[in-house]
Amino acid sequence: MSQSRAGQGPAKANKRGAARLAAVQALYQMDVAGTDVKSTLVEFESHRLGKDLEGDKLIGADVGFFRDLVSGVVQIQHRVDREIDETLALGWPLKRLDLTLRAVLRAGVYELMERRDVPPRVVISEYVDIARAFFEEGEEPGLANAILDNVAKRIRQAELSGSGEG
Repeated sequence: MSQSRAGQGPAKANKRGAARLAAVQALYQMDVAGTDVKSTLVEFESHRLGKDLEGDKLIGADVGFFRDLVSGVVQIQHRVDREIDETLALGWPLKRLDLTLRAVLRAGVYELMERRDVPPRVVISEYVDIARAFFEEGEEPGLANAILDNVAKRIRQAELSGSGEG
C-alpha cells in the first residue's frame, strides 16, 4: 500500500476520508430504513460517491475501501457491537446511542478490528472528525474518541505504545 508520504498520499487519504464518511452515512441509512447491504452499496456508488451535492462536487471516495467498511461492519456486526458494548458504561447499551453516533462507532471499531493497514491513531482521528461534522455542539465527538481509544487500547495496544508511530 502507501509506504511513502510522497506522491499520492494526500489524495489517497482524502479518498479514504470520503469513503469513511459515506460508509457512516450508508450504515445510518441501513439502520433507519432497514435496507440491505447490496442495495445500499449500489445506491451510494451510483448516486452519491463523487457526485455533485447541491452544486458542490464531492471528493471521489475510495470505492473499494467504502465497500469493505460497509460490508465488513455488516458481516461482523455482532463482534463490532460487542466491542462497543464492552466499552460503554454499565447500563448504557449500544442500542441507546444516537443512530448517527452508532454508525460512526461501528465503522471505526470495524476498522480498528479488521484494517491493520491503517494505524489506530488515524482511525480514531478520522472518526472523531466525522463525529464533529455531525455533532457540532455536543458530547458525541468526545464519546466517540473515548470509545474508539478504549477499543484500540484493548485490541491494538502494541501499535499505540509507540511502535506503530513513524
